Amino acid sequence: MKISEALKIIQGAPEEGNPFPIAVACGFTPLHLETFLCAHLQLALPGRKVTSLTGLYGDLANTIEGFAGQQIRNLVVAIEWGDLDPRLSCRASARWNQNTISDVLNSVRSALARLGKSFGLFPAGAKVVVSMPTLPLPPFFHTPSWQISEPESCLDQMVSDFRTQLLRSGLLVANPACLIEKFAPEERYSFKSDLLLGLPYSVTFSDALASVLARLLCPVSPKKGIITDLDDTLWSGLVGEVGAEGISWDVPNHSGLHGLYQSLLASLSSSGILVGVASKNDSEIVNKAFERSDILLQKEYVFPIETHWGPKSQSVSRILRAWNVGADSVIFVDDNPMELAEVAAAHPGVECVQFVQNDYPAGYAMLGRIRDLCGKQKLSSEDYIRLESIRQSASLDRTGDDSTPEQFLQQANAVVRFDNHNAAADSRALELVNKTNQFNLNGIRYTESDWSAELSRLDTQSLLVSYSDRFGLLGKIAVMMGRMDGNTFHVRVWVMSCRAFSRRIEYLCLKTCFERYRIDQIKMDFVATPKNGPFQEFLTHVLGGKPEGPTVITRERFENVCPELYHAVHDGENRAPLPAMTRA
Repeated sequence: MKISEALKIIQGAPEEGNPFPIAVACGFTPLHLETFLCAHLQLALPGRKVTSLTGLYGDLANTIEGFAGQQIRNLVVAIEWGDLDPRLSCRASARWNQNTISDVLNSVRSALARLGKSFGLFPAGAKVVVSMPTLPLPPFFHTPSWQISEPESCLDQMVSDFRTQLLRSGLLVANPACLIEKFAPEERYSFKSDLLLGLPYSVTFSDALASVLARLLCPVSPKKGIITDLDDTLWSGLVGEVGAEGISWDVPNHSGLHGLYQSLLASLSSSGILVGVASKNDSEIVNKAFERSDILLQKEYVFPIETHWGPKSQSVSRILRAWNVGADSVIFVDDNPMELAEVAAAHPGVECVQFVQNDYPAGYAMLGRIRDLCGKQKLSSEDYIRLESIRQSASLDRTGDDSTPEQFLQQANAVVRFDNHNAAADSRALELVNKTNQFNLNGIRYTESDWSAELSRLDTQSLLVSYSDRFGLLGKIAVMMGRMDGNTFHVRVWVMSCRAFSRRIEYLCLKTCFERYRIDQIKMDFVATPKNGPFQEFLTHVLGGKPEGPTVITRERFENVCPELYHAVHDGENRAPLPAMTRA
């Protein structure tokens, strides 16, 4: 992005848009960095109006402490060596000799300690994004540039330890490797700009760093699943021709990229990303391949496996139904461009990625792209049980027993927990709000700071809903948030994971609100979206007609249409279960 483009984006922000204020703290002139940061945030939040505050030049710690006093909720901090000690900046005309090095190290240690305390002044709901030093140290050390000196190593270690401290405190820290790998030192640092203007970054690097910081502040929703081909993708070779023992994914057989790909998928699967297979192959021989003891992506990490000779777009359709996710939440990986085109034509929302075998730079870049598309800022307990709960749901669909749906629900031994204390502290709540599409009241997304601000209001009520039954644990699957207005609960947010469909949890949520808050009606800020059809169907049944916008559900109407509810209900303080709620 060029500066002129960034300025045009900022000037095009909606004047009446809901403000999105940020504070930028750095010890140098923030000029280009601030401009690019606002532009990237404006692109990420097109309906908002991004505004920024900056602090005092050369006084980073005081600037951060001042922002904390103003209750800033979106803070971006860029730390460079000169912020830790002026003698580590080329701009400072300071006395430097070997006798001052120990003093410099002590000064850096003290500066990091103060910064750590400064970050601790921000409220729990604030989102703080930090970039640690990305620029080279000044050339004042006794060793040649290709040999690291002990003081330089000590400085690196102090910064590394501080970075770990920030991460453990819940702050978001930019990955320096992401930037350093792409830019040589002379491409990152502008010596001329630093000396003349006090801005040490080159224009190009200012844009790159701003892009990273904006993504940390307003992350894109990660993909939910990866559907992969097998032959010449998950492994090298055609398993139907060479057999299960003839395929490879190791370095000695020049197929190490396939091994790395398997390891990446296994890592993503264990962190909650769904992995499925769509392959034109014989199921029996594929099963033998997955039974090999040396396979890196074990079969337990994969579900479902679609192996037949029909179009892969049909396999993708079945996998999407099994996962109950939209095409735009999925990546499809195949080595054959024709297969990629066929799937893309049938499922326009799918992110199609070609597996490149013999172009090593392209292959490495492909692995990085998949990581970035699926990357999450935080992991929740639900990430570790997602695959198993989907596998269990699929097993239930195939049971073929003679019980009616009513008998099935009655015998499920369902337990629902309503927690009204942890929606602000639990990252899973905001994840549900920002990722759920089908059972979603209005499709409104929240930044972390906006969500925290909403929940901190005195009149706000929130419920975080967890579910389990005799078939397994689904974890936290629904969120409700609203405000009390006399005898009415005004619901502004209500989402429920697709994994919880068909269990009548949505009816239980309404019934719990009526009884817990002792109200006569619930007002909902409903907005129809292209994807919330299941929510529209539910609301149509409750209201007796299709909703057209914000609507009200009376207690009398709800009690007349509410079906039998067989759940055991716990409140959020681990008291004894409440009686199962049934229709009067």
